[in-house]
Amino acid sequence: MKSRILIIGGSGLLGTNWAVETRSSHDVTLALNHRIISIPGTSALTLDWLDDEESSRAFASISPDLVVHAAGLTSVEKCESDPVSARVMNSDLASRVARTCAQLGIKLIHISTDHLFDGTRPELREDTSVCPLNVYGKTKADAEVAVLKECPDALVVRTNFYGWGPPYRRSFSDWIVDSLSSGKTIDAFEDVFYSPLLVTELIEAAMQLAQIDVSGIVHVAGPERISKYDFASKLAAAMKLDASLLRKARQADFKNLVLRPRDMSLSSEKAFSILQRNPGTIDDHLRKLVVQREEGRLQLFQNL
Repeated sequence: MKSRILIIGGSGLLGTNWAVETRSSHDVTLALNHRIISIPGTSALTLDWLDDEESSRAFASISPDLVVHAAGLTSVEKCESDPVSARVMNSDLASRVARTCAQLGIKLIHISTDHLFDGTRPELREDTSVCPLNVYGKTKADAEVAVLKECPDALVVRTNFYGWGPPYRRSFSDWIVDSLSSGKTIDAFEDVFYSPLLVTELIEAAMQLAQIDVSGIVHVAGPERISKYDFASKLAAAMKLDASLLRKARQADFKNLVLRPRDMSLSSEKAFSILQRNPGTIDDHLRKLVVQREEGRLQLFQNL
């Protein structure tokens, strides 16, 4: 029998990719809320995950072997303007899911973020103390604490990913490709650094870590620290798009933005040491992104 995966946040960018990536080897159920989608080879259910009785019935009916918690409020601006909703969606929901997984003995992968630090140091490790600058970061940091308190065996994955996404939930790489393909000039920050990872690489690594029962906080991010501008340039080259449409910009000059860290890069040495494999390079991953488009992944998502 195939093992069963329940993906909470199943209509999101990560949830849809996780479903597509694992549907041939697992029985996948998408947990949906407001947006209803259908992905061939998976099932779906719609419910209010903040309703304990409703969520308990869902867990009982599905009896998952693994839960991937990828739901939350990810807009930094929306979190800042509505901190109550941010806390409910990012912290409270995560705590409830973790509690249920612990009670039922289900392995949990909780998806966290690289947005937890003040951005003054590069390539941080898992034992670095968090220092979030905004409501989004604070609620995600609180979620990590709550998840590991309720479910100590959970795998908490800090990451930053890109890849093909549905029309209603585009990734950073989608935005770059769409804009340059349309001949639009775009600004990309040269003073913001991060460690982006192709979403399918993230899913593969996280699934392998869960299968060998790794728990606690693990960074599963990209193999290189890079600026947003340099990433956009590499992506343009890989997709054979006009890189002259990219303009260097500085986050520091955008005074109306909610305060964000300027260096979000993470060290993923721990994860890939455990897995005993080379994570590859950004260029390797971008070539895979091109192949995925050629193999129809973009078209699949456009039909959602």
